[in-house]
Formats: sequence, C-alpha cells, structure tokens
Amino acid sequence: MTADLPGPEAPRCAWSRAAPEFPAYHDTEWGFPVDDDRRLFEKLCLEGFQSGLSWRTILVKRENFRTAFAGFDIPSIARFTEHDVERLLQDPGIVRHRGKIEAVVNNARRAEELLDEEGSLARFVWRYEPAPEELPKPQTVSVSPASISLSKDLKRRGWRFVGPTTAFAFMQAMGLINDHSAECAIRPVVQRRREAFTPPAG
Repeated sequence: MTADLPGPEAPRCAWSRAAPEFPAYHDTEWGFPVDDDRRLFEKLCLEGFQSGLSWRTILVKRENFRTAFAGFDIPSIARFTEHDVERLLQDPGIVRHRGKIEAVVNNARRAEELLDEEGSLARFVWRYEPAPEELPKPQTVSVSPASISLSKDLKRRGWRFVGPTTAFAFMQAMGLINDHSAECAIRPVVQRRREAFTPPAG
C-alpha cells in the first residue's frame, strides 16, 4: 500500500496536518476505492457517529468501536438486543450516544435486507459514483447531488444517521470520488488506484 507513496516532504491536503492521527489515514485510506462490504458498513456507521463531532474523535476510538461492534460484522450486529445497547452505553471507549448506537443496530438489520435484495452493499453503493462531469472542485462542498441521492435511498430503506453530509463524507473516504486537493501528492496515487479499480457490477 505504501510503496508508491510520495515522501513526507511532498504537499498534502491541508487537513492531513491537523492531528497526528491524520497523515497515515490520509495517505493510505482516504479516497482509495473500497468494495469490501464490512469496511463500507463500518464507514457508514462511523460517519454517523461523527455527526456533530470531529473525525479525529472517531478515528482515535476506531479500534474501540470495532471491538464494541463485533468488527462491524453485519449479521452479528443485526442480532444485537437492547441488552447490547445498554452494554455499549457503558463502554467508555466509544461515543456513548443512544440514538447513534441504536442506529448502528438498525442499520445492520437494514443492511441485511439490502444484501438479500442486491447481493452486496458495494454493488448498491457504487451505483452512486458520480460521473466526472458532475464532480465539483476538490474540497469545495460538503454535499453533492450524488450524496443527496444516496442519502435519500438509504433513508427510504429505513437507515438512520445517513444524511447528505454524512453520505458525502462516506463517498470521499471510500473512493467514490477523489477529493484530494489539486496540489496534494496523494491525489494522483488515488487516481491510479481508481483507474485500476472495477466497481461491482449492478
């Protein structure tokens, strides 16, 4: 993953210098295309937890979230009960917000329905990859027509904490768009990965 990365002296997106946890995340994860259902589900959940908070708050707790939520395994979380919700509300390693915790459990159940219908979460999500001519200048917007459409479709299916801004941040992170700044040395790395990536059919 790191063999083709430019050196640390090369320019990066300005936000990547805002916290010590950000450079590695920026250089090896953010914007790289993902088609793994577990990772996609995890990111949707974590973006929901970020609502009203900073991404750093979530990123530093990410491993705790993974432990608390069974590695974001969809069938496992779908079987969580009220007892599990109460247990998680006592877990100091995560964000203890009842609505967001309950949303993850609900969304796992909705994800199972979507998997039955579509075959994979990736196949559904990647339908919302915008065409090149629809892309705004990098890092100039926090919502887009595609993120609004994705949000509406998820909400229609009963998902929670998946507003247009959350959906846009998810699309940025999971590589549905390359939103690295024009001068960022990682932008062409991500672009090469995107060009080599084949979105799931459907």
